[in-house]
This record gives sequence, structure tokens and C-alpha cells, in this order.
Amino acid sequence: MSRRFLFVLGSARAEGNTELLARRAAEQLPDEVEQRWIDLSEQPLPDFEDLRHDSDHVRPSSDTPLGLLLDATLAATDIVIASPVYWYSVSAQTKRFLDHWSGWLRIPGLDFKARMAGRTLWGVAALADEELSVADPYAGTLRNSAAYLEMRFGGVLLGSGSKPGDVLNDTGALTRAKTFFAEEAPLARFPHETAHAA
Repeated sequence: MSRRFLFVLGSARAEGNTELLARRAAEQLPDEVEQRWIDLSEQPLPDFEDLRHDSDHVRPSSDTPLGLLLDATLAATDIVIASPVYWYSVSAQTKRFLDHWSGWLRIPGLDFKARMAGRTLWGVAALADEELSVADPYAGTLRNSAAYLEMRFGGVLLGSGSKPGDVLNDTGALTRAKTFFAEEAPLARFPHETAHAA
């Protein structure tokens, strides 16, 4: 199967540091790899309502932002969450997108979990700190989401930047971007599974 990358932009700022870093990494993908970019600020999603015990779940129409995101997610072999680190985790827009995965799990006949298994989840993030370990909760959110869905997890490409364009001064991040998507992504594991395997 040919690879199809979906880049989900979750920044509150257009063409911010996270997007700049993601585009640098995407430039390294082979020409035959399809890329689709969706900016969550241009496709605002409704708040997620937990209706798992209250109602039937209906697949959202493809002409709505939620349906567009669902269709794009299912069409992708690789999903890249490109969200800045906000308060040590993903942005509100990005969290809303991930929350809707819970609803998609319950749409009859969609088989969202089975269809996501084996695909690869990646993260790209800029943060206003030079100590990259402060983004560990961010990486944990994505890794655990991937583990639950039995996806592969390619890790998180992190860059330091606050003011517009700052990340382009982070030579380490730009170097990592050159090979980020070339790495073989392992099957995601929860931390407790990794600890038991050691």
C-alpha cells in the first residue's frame, strides 16, 4: 500500500513554529507519498459529547468538518499531529480532534479501531523551552493513543521556538527533521507494557 500522510495542524497561530517544522520534515518525504494538510482552525470541530450510553452513533456527513476529518483520517496510512506544546500537552483544537476518536469508535459498522491498527501516528511540536523533556506529557498522550488503537508510533519531532520563525534557528530540530519520517516506527506500547517486557 502506498503511503498517504495526513498532517493535522492544531496551532492557534497560522504558519507558526510547529507548522514550519512539520513542513521541513515533510519536504523529505518521497514525491510519490501523498500529503494532505488540514488546519483545525479552518475546520472547527464541535465540542465532543460523550454519548456512549445515551444514543445511537451516526457517521458524520462528509460535508461537515467532523466528517471531513474522519474521512481523511481513515484514508491515511500515517497521521501527523502537528500541535504546539500548550501547557505541556496538545492544543485544545487537537485534543478535541482526539476526543472525537472516542465517538468514532462507537459508530456501528465503521470498525474505527480495527481500521486504525497498524497505521502510524507521529507528532511534531514546537515548545517555548529549550528543555525538551517538558514535552513528555505531550508525547505520552500520542503514544498512549496509538497503543490503545494498536497503531505504530513514530515519536515526536520537537523544536524550540516562541516568536514566529524561532524554530528555524533550532539547528538540532532542523537536523532531526531531515530523517524524522525515514525512521521505522515500532508498534506503540503503553509504559506498563514496556516495563513488563524489560
